[in-house]
Amino acid sequence: MHAAPKAANAWLSKRTPFLFLPAMQRLCRRVQFECLLAQAPCARTRHFVLHHAAAGDGVLWLGAATPKRWARRAVTRNAIRRQIYASGCAQQPPLPAGMYLVRLRAAFAPQLFPSATSPALRRAVRAELHELWQRAAACIASQPPCAVS
Repeated sequence: MHAAPKAANAWLSKRTPFLFLPAMQRLCRRVQFECLLAQAPCARTRHFVLHHAAAGDGVLWLGAATPKRWARRAVTRNAIRRQIYASGCAQQPPLPAGMYLVRLRAAFAPQLFPSATSPALRRAVRAELHELWQRAAACIASQPPCAVS
C-alpha cells in the first residue's frame, strides 16, 4: 500500500473538525430571512447584529448576511461568512435549537485592514463574533417561536 500524499493529509487535517459538526442547517429560504429580520435584534456589536427566533423543529438553523454595502470585495464577504458559520458551530455550550441570523451592519475600516483576507481581519472578525455570541446568551432563551414551515 502506498501512503496518501502529504498535501492530501494536510488538507484532511485542516478540515477534519468541520466534517463532524453538530446538526446545523443553513438558512437559505427568503421566508426564513424575513422572519428573522422581523425580530428585534438579540445582540449587537460594532460590526454585527444577531437576530434569533426559537424554532419548533429542534434543529439549529444559522444564516449569514454580508451585504456588498459593508464588504465590497467578494473575498471579504465570503471570509466573513465562513467565520460566522465556524463561530456558530464552535460555541460551547452548543447553541440551543432555533434560528439565528448574523448580519454585518458596518464596514471594517479599510485603513486598518487593507487586505481582503488578512490574518488581522480574521482575528478581528473572530473576536467580535465571540463577543456577539456572549452578549446573545442571555436573550436566546427568552425568544418566542417563529412560524416558518
